[in-house]
Amino acid sequence: MDNLRYFNQNAAAGAEARFDAGLRRHMLGIYRYMGIGLLLTGLVAMGVAASPPLTALIFGTPLKWVAMFAPLAFIFFFTFRIERMTTAGARTAFFAFAGVMGVSMASIFLVFTGQSIAMAFFAAAALFAGLSLWGYTTNRSLSGFAPFLMVGLLVVIGVSLVNLFIGSSLVQMAVSAVGVLVFAGLTAWDTQRLKSEYIAYAGTQAIEKMAVMGALSLYLNLINMFQLLLSLVGVREE
Repeated sequence: MDNLRYFNQNAAAGAEARFDAGLRRHMLGIYRYMGIGLLLTGLVAMGVAASPPLTALIFGTPLKWVAMFAPLAFIFFFTFRIERMTTAGARTAFFAFAGVMGVSMASIFLVFTGQSIAMAFFAAAALFAGLSLWGYTTNRSLSGFAPFLMVGLLVVIGVSLVNLFIGSSLVQMAVSAVGVLVFAGLTAWDTQRLKSEYIAYAGTQAIEKMAVMGALSLYLNLINMFQLLLSLVGVREE
């Protein structure tokens, strides 16, 4: 009887260890996709900003509106097409989105100093890392915050779009401050949500595609925190 109990305990411990190892691989895969996407965005942004003919073509003509709203169009594309995409298709679409985002973000190099861009990015990255780690390790359910975060996200998006035409610096500061808080909360909640999804879908074919979509969620949180922090504390080129 003791041998049977010992065997069962060992089997349970082994199963738990395999599950934990699988979860770590899944989350590391998400962060890897996210990191590649961020690198691609940065390279494209710097490449476009370093080419005066390209910047003049994109940001000196009505094409600036295409560059501005193309990432949003990609988000809608993901939302309505993800169920019918293959894993390879989702991965390709994510990296294409990261490249388009790079074109859109090239304008920050024309507006802000390189030092302030670097400072805002490292601040956002540190904030992201701390909140994502907390979301992964906390035993407290963050699902109760989801409705408030979604409402806050919609408000930030809506007011930001309106302010494109109003151009109020005061409104922009308020939106940026609220937006940083919203995306900080979303970082922790999304990380916990992705961990829970692995628990529900581990071992299924959908898990790899879910890793790509998880990378997109976390990528958007970090990119938006960076842009909003830059808007708040960035030093503009003279």
